[in-house]
Amino acid sequence: MDTIPDGGMCLSVFLVITQKTTGLVLMGKVNPEFAEWEHIGAINRERLLRIADKWMLPASHFIVYESPNEAAKRVLKEQLGLQNLELKGPFVYSEVYDIERANIKNHWDLEFVYTGELEKLPPQNPAWKELGFVDVNALNDKEFARNHQDILANLGIRKVSY
Repeated sequence: MDTIPDGGMCLSVFLVITQKTTGLVLMGKVNPEFAEWEHIGAINRERLLRIADKWMLPASHFIVYESPNEAAKRVLKEQLGLQNLELKGPFVYSEVYDIERANIKNHWDLEFVYTGELEKLPPQNPAWKELGFVDVNALNDKEFARNHQDILANLGIRKVSY
């Protein structure tokens, strides 16, 4: 194959940051009024409104020609206000799935996942209406935005529910 699949393709970076003492995962609910989400997370206004009450990981699509490490550092800085957190990775996953609500078949995601640990929450950031350490196994799949439960399952942090 020498073309992008008909269902499209995303190159994305995800940060899975756990609290050192509890193992809970840093997740947030986006602030749909924050105008910079299109840049810092590749999320347009329509999608922001659709996912505003769901939990998601700090994440973004890559900017053209950005390396995975550069993307991870950008998300760390722009979404969390952090610059010197040690990250491990990337752990790379590939998924192909259908997006039923948009009638898209065979969308391909390449996911570059980095892990890290924090003792306490990062400084408050207007991008998030809520940001906290979450017990991801206490949530059902519908409480996650953008299928981020799959990222956590790939890492073995979240039990897969069927």
